[in-house]
Amino acid sequence: MPEMQLPPVLFHAAALILGLCLGSFYNVCVHRYLTGQSVVSPGSHCPACGHVLSWWENIPVLSYVLLGARCRSCRGRIHWRYPAVELLSGLLSLLFALKFGPTLQWAVYMVFLGIFLVASFIDLDSFILPDILTWPAAALALTTPLYLPAEWLDTALGSLCGAGVFLLLQQAYLRLRGLDALGTGDIKLMLSLGALTGLSRLPLMILLAAVSALLVAVVYMRRPDAQGMRTAVPFGPFLCLGAVLTLLWGDALLNWILYL
Repeated sequence: MPEMQLPPVLFHAAALILGLCLGSFYNVCVHRYLTGQSVVSPGSHCPACGHVLSWWENIPVLSYVLLGARCRSCRGRIHWRYPAVELLSGLLSLLFALKFGPTLQWAVYMVFLGIFLVASFIDLDSFILPDILTWPAAALALTTPLYLPAEWLDTALGSLCGAGVFLLLQQAYLRLRGLDALGTGDIKLMLSLGALTGLSRLPLMILLAAVSALLVAVVYMRRPDAQGMRTAVPFGPFLCLGAVLTLLWGDALLNWILYL
């Protein structure tokens, strides 16, 4: 597929705007999965009072600021998740645009970024990684050598080894400690993440995910409902973060780690 002939600055700006707009849709997906509502209907509205949002109340991030983080109708607080998802989506779209340019690679990764963002924020709220996201992501990721510069063997082994290692960890912890410390959703998620990073970069991805999860676990353990070392921490978002960091800066990070 030939590359689009678009000035880099315009493409990067377009990627940022597209990412912000997609983030607004991802918010709908997250909220309506958590509440059991249809993604299609009804239209955008306040979850508290049902107020139908006008166009200017639907502008990513900006509307949140203009409205003072409150619904114009009932003055209910707008969840922080809405601008967070939009900003993350826009930032990731821009970073991948800077890395890969206006190519098929960028477009393919945008699909995965959307899936992983929605899955991550659902996991943060409910400790669930939905099958409706993890299985399609795995199937799509295993076909990436068709349209990305990846090797079939590296892709397949990355998927199988990633999921396999997590399955072994889950079962070992269950038998030794009697605790289901690692969710099955994480294992399914690893099918796609391992395929995207490949076997060669799988250890780096897991390391980055583990370090980031460990840092955030300290925050979880300080909450009033914390249970010490048994405090539950959703791992899916950190696995996705590790994969994103690996895809963006994997080689540079490997070199940095090796020369430490």
